[in-house]
Amino acid sequence: MGLFDKIRGEFIDIIEWIDDSRHTLVWRFPRYQNEIKNGAKLIVRPGQVAIFVSEGKLADVFEAGTYELTTANLPILTTLKGWKYGFNSPFKAEVYFFSLRPVLDLKWGTPNPIMLRDAEFGPIRIRAFGSYVLKAADPKALLTEIVGTNAAVSTEEVTELIRSIIVEALTDLLGTSQIAALDMASNYRKLADELKKQVQERIDDEYGLELQQLMIVNISLPDEVEKALDLRTKMNVIGDMGRFQQYQMGESMVAAANSPAGGGAAEGMGLGIGLAMANRMTPLGNPGQVMPSVPPPPPVAVWHVANQGQTLGPYSMQQMVEAIGRAELQASSMVWTAGMTDWLPAGKVAAFAGYFQAPPPPPKT
Repeated sequence: MGLFDKIRGEFIDIIEWIDDSRHTLVWRFPRYQNEIKNGAKLIVRPGQVAIFVSEGKLADVFEAGTYELTTANLPILTTLKGWKYGFNSPFKAEVYFFSLRPVLDLKWGTPNPIMLRDAEFGPIRIRAFGSYVLKAADPKALLTEIVGTNAAVSTEEVTELIRSIIVEALTDLLGTSQIAALDMASNYRKLADELKKQVQERIDDEYGLELQQLMIVNISLPDEVEKALDLRTKMNVIGDMGRFQQYQMGESMVAAANSPAGGGAAEGMGLGIGLAMANRMTPLGNPGQVMPSVPPPPPVAVWHVANQGQTLGPYSMQQMVEAIGRAELQASSMVWTAGMTDWLPAGKVAAFAGYFQAPPPPPKT
C-alpha cells in the first residue's frame, strides 16, 4: 500500500448504508479506527434515518438526503465537541442508520396453551398464532432502549420481545372479552384490532417501535376437545339415531353377506341382523307406530341324569326319549332340569311318564 492509499484509508469521506436485507432495523457504520474528515459526504437513502452519537450522547439526526458534514449541519455535535469556530480536522463519532421500512410477515404464536373459562365447555386450553408488521417509529427511543452498543439489530432480536408482549396482551384480552370458544372464529378481526391496540400501547413510547398491522390466523382448541366437537356435530347431522342404527345394521348385513370368509357365520349374522331390523322397522303407512316385537322362542329344556353318584348330561328332550326307547333310561333313573327343586325318578316326571306306560295289548281277532 502506497502512502497515498494509507492516508486515504485513515479518513472517511463517504458515509452510507446500502441495505440488502429486509430484516435489519438498525446498522452502525463501521468506523473502526478511521476518522470522519471535515466535509465528508453523508448519504441517507429513502426509508432511512441517520443519527450521530458522540461519547454515548445522542447528537444530530439526518433524514433522507445527501449532506456535506460541516458545523452548519452538525449543530449538536459541534456543541458537544466544543467547536466554537468550526473544525478543520477529522473527528470521531458513531453513526447509526435506522430503517423506517415496515418489516412484513413476522410470525407470532402462543408457546404454551392459554387457560380460559368458557361458559359452555368450562375450563379449556386454547392456542393461537398469526402474523404482524413492525417498523421503527422513534429511532432515538429505539437506540436508547434496544440498540445500546450493538453494531446491528435485526428483527429476529426483537421478535421474541414482541411475541411475549402479544401473548401477554392476548391472555388479558381473551380473559375480559368473554367471547365463547365457538364464536372466536367469527370475531378474529375484532380481537385482532383490539389486540393490536393493546400491544401498541405497550411498545410505542418504551421501545420506539410501531405495530402497523396484526392478524390472528387461527385460535384452536385441544385435540380431544375438537374430537368431541366433531362427534357432537355428527350426532346433530344424523338426527334420528334409530334410523341411523337401521342403516348401520343394513350395511353390516351386506358386508357380512359379501365376505368371502363369512360362511355360515355370515349367514347367521345376516339372519340375526335382519330379525333385529324387522323388530325395529315401522309400517310404511304409519311411520309413527312401532310394530310389536316378535316373542322369543321358549327355552329348550336341558336334562341331567344321575348314574352311580355321577351327573351325566346335559341331554336334549329328544336324546332322553331315544334313551328311554333303547331302555338305557329307566323309570327309576333320577333326572333333573332347571326349575325342579330336587332330583326325581324319570317315571314321575310328567314329561317322561307317558313313555314308561305299558303298551296296550293287541286287539283280539
